[in-house]
Amino acid sequence: MFFIGIDVSKAKLDCSLLVDVAGSKRKTKSVANSKSGIADLLTWVVKQGIGPTELHAILEGTGVYHESAALALCDAGVTVSIVNPAQVRDFGRGLAVRTKTDGVDSFVLARYGALLNPRAWTPPSAEARLLQALLSRREAIAQDLQRERNRLEKAEATETPDLIRQSIVDSITFHTQQLDKLQQDINDHIDRHPGLKADLDLLQSIPAVGPQVGTQLLAVIQQHAFQSAEQLAAYLGLVPVERQSGSSILGRARLSKAGPARVRAVLYMAAIVAVRYNPHVKSLYERLLARGKSKMAALGAAMRKLVHLCFGVLKTRKPYQVNYAISS
Repeated sequence: MFFIGIDVSKAKLDCSLLVDVAGSKRKTKSVANSKSGIADLLTWVVKQGIGPTELHAILEGTGVYHESAALALCDAGVTVSIVNPAQVRDFGRGLAVRTKTDGVDSFVLARYGALLNPRAWTPPSAEARLLQALLSRREAIAQDLQRERNRLEKAEATETPDLIRQSIVDSITFHTQQLDKLQQDINDHIDRHPGLKADLDLLQSIPAVGPQVGTQLLAVIQQHAFQSAEQLAAYLGLVPVERQSGSSILGRARLSKAGPARVRAVLYMAAIVAVRYNPHVKSLYERLLARGKSKMAALGAAMRKLVHLCFGVLKTRKPYQVNYAISS
């Protein structure tokens, strides 16, 4: 297997192909971040005497810019791994790499792949990708709507011309209609796909998991191949990080907050409901408070428990059961 590191930007892909895995000999290529650019890259790789099925490409998760490249490479038969940028950065420091350029970054990615052989990425289904796109658009419209409402509040508290105030009101009306339409589109999309519908029904069988939490978690789980509830909780940034060393550093454990903030936000609100109405979460929350944990620490554990319950119902394919004994 040959390893190629690909540093992704909006316009181009900087690639480093390891010729000697044990050493640092490499060949480099820069192509456009487009379908034609991927075709040029694969043609170049073949000229090096390497077939697509012999190639393992390592990319960082960079928002949306890596997605089309990763999908095109997978379609061509290339093994693709999408890795955490923070882990690659730490790996580069371990190699004593001080320089920060696109070419060096791609080389570090290639070395990371060769030494650690990260797990292959499985592309999400088309319906999962569309669900994520719809949810992202809904989030963007909701933020725009909140900004316009804030502007209206400020306009009503000051001497604002009627034309400006009416413009803001019209904008609020438009964004509200768009938000309602997007929500209907999301509901229709889930209803059209029995697999998504069945998973959402299982998630919503859990007390405190409603449509908002359910759809957000559904999109995350459909986008990634999590092997355990712990992996899902870690991805969402719900794993406590200790800060203790000797007798001088005794920091309080805090959530890593390494994953998507928007999902943690809806999980936080769900946890507030769950500590009152979900038997398993309520029991855990009260037990932690009795042991002297702070309310925020106990709520963090409640969020993590909800995620474990969500993973559990999807794995067992059974709705939530109030009397089911689940370890905390």
